[in-house]
Amino acid sequence: MARITLSNLAHSYLPHPKGPEDFALKQMDHVWEDGGAYALLGSSGCGKTTLLNIISGLLRPSQGRVLFGDRDVTDAPTAERNIAQVFQFPVVYDTMSVRDNLAFPLRNRRMDAAYIRARVEAIGRMIGMEAVLDRKARGLTADAKQKISLGRGMVREDVNAILFDEPLTVIDPHMKWELRTQLKTLHRELSHTMIYVTHDQTEALTFADKVVVMYDGRVVQMGTPQELFETPAHTFVGYFIGSPGMNLLDARIEGNVAHVEGCAVPLGAGYGPVGGRAQIGIRPEFARLTSAEGLPVRLRRVEDVGRHKIVRAEFFGREINIIAEEGAGIGPDMTRVAFRPDKINVYSDDWRVAPAGRLGEAA
Repeated sequence: MARITLSNLAHSYLPHPKGPEDFALKQMDHVWEDGGAYALLGSSGCGKTTLLNIISGLLRPSQGRVLFGDRDVTDAPTAERNIAQVFQFPVVYDTMSVRDNLAFPLRNRRMDAAYIRARVEAIGRMIGMEAVLDRKARGLTADAKQKISLGRGMVREDVNAILFDEPLTVIDPHMKWELRTQLKTLHRELSHTMIYVTHDQTEALTFADKVVVMYDGRVVQMGTPQELFETPAHTFVGYFIGSPGMNLLDARIEGNVAHVEGCAVPLGAGYGPVGGRAQIGIRPEFARLTSAEGLPVRLRRVEDVGRHKIVRAEFFGREINIIAEEGAGIGPDMTRVAFRPDKINVYSDDWRVAPAGRLGEAA
């Protein structure tokens, strides 16, 4: 196991990059703690796989260093980094049995036969394939082959880190939930450093202790699921995390009040001057329909999703989403929306602005 340090790291696929726009990964400095479970989350093309390949040694960064513990591994090949990697599409030896596929990494390292047998059977149970361990991999379904690939990545107990690159793409939804649960159990038992790449927020939030959100080649926030939900550091995090995502409205900030289309919205904290493009962000969970206070809105539709209702409303051409409890009444006179002041975030040019002080506190 290892602490992973990314120091002044950046990468461009061009031989002579001229500016930030030429970099697939913008400059970053991060420390990922030994034994942590991390998820790299972002939309396609944001740099997740590039970063994972740099950590694994499949790609050398254009600048900066990668350290495992105190060892600089920037120029070390993958084989010397002592990692396991599971790819998006299964890599399986069709002519081997499931058992032999799982045992392959251990036999390569000349482990004891009894240990190999016990370890393979344990992993076989974990991935739900104990009944077919002696069957050839040829002819198995794509999701079965991916389970073999996952199992082979997890069979070693002595690795510095296990890297997963969108490993559940071909797995059916029920098995995805089961395997994520099993991965969490394995992490608690063995405390491997695990890095899990995905574009699926549910996978990221249920797997990871900390989620690393990437946007346009940058890490825009690293935090716990609660931190990403309550205090998104960037508007992309607010939009990408949550269903529906955060409501964002252009505003002018004056102290503890945001002015939005001529309406005053009280904030739960005071702010100094906010330059650039100022916006307020509020989660639909912290917005409520009213008949007497708040911003005037036009209701467009109500979606009943079982546990709650999603109210789609419009404010000066901008969509506002409100989450209402399942039993909440929505009357024709409820044409305003109010926000919980203490749950409003303020942004300048997409980055969160720290408040000068909570109301009632010294700034």
